Amino acid sequence: MSDNKPVVRMDAPAPEGLEGEGFFATKLSSVIGLARSYSLWPLPFATSCCGIEFMAFLNPTYDGSRFGMERNSFSPRQADMLMVCGTISKKLAPILKQVYTQMAEPKWVIAVGACASSGGIFDTYSVLQGIDKIIPVDVYVPGCPPRPEQIIEGVMQVQELSQSESLRRRDLPEYKALLDSYGIE
Repeated sequence: MSDNKPVVRMDAPAPEGLEGEGFFATKLSSVIGLARSYSLWPLPFATSCCGIEFMAFLNPTYDGSRFGMERNSFSPRQADMLMVCGTISKKLAPILKQVYTQMAEPKWVIAVGACASSGGIFDTYSVLQGIDKIIPVDVYVPGCPPRPEQIIEGVMQVQELSQSESLRRRDLPEYKALLDSYGIE
């Protein structure tokens, strides 16, 4: 048996901010960013094979719940991360845009797979050549279909975005101009 015992240093220097025994002070925006990043509720918009890989990401092998995605939200009003998985036809594009506009701020979008990102192998008149033609996209996950590990990487990038994003970024004129460029009010 080892003689190692944990050492608690009571004389360690306090981090930047307020100091005192038993508490630590930080910025409210940091706490909110941390809470947002580990409580993402995805809205899966799965239309083809990428949706199967998304389902694999949620199974116990890859365990999407360790990223705070305890429940899928099938209502846009309760979701904050839209995961578009698969081919989007031009006929389906207005519905996807309506789902995006019904989501509350802050919201993030992940384009999962080659079809959602660029139309994939379907370079035809009826397939939308990337969802970024109709809604802003935060993270692109490449692959046809992407492996669950790639989807995990995309979710982790959204977590980094949500942690570092300013609380008022969505009120800035640049963000309003971005939405105006897509015809979203």
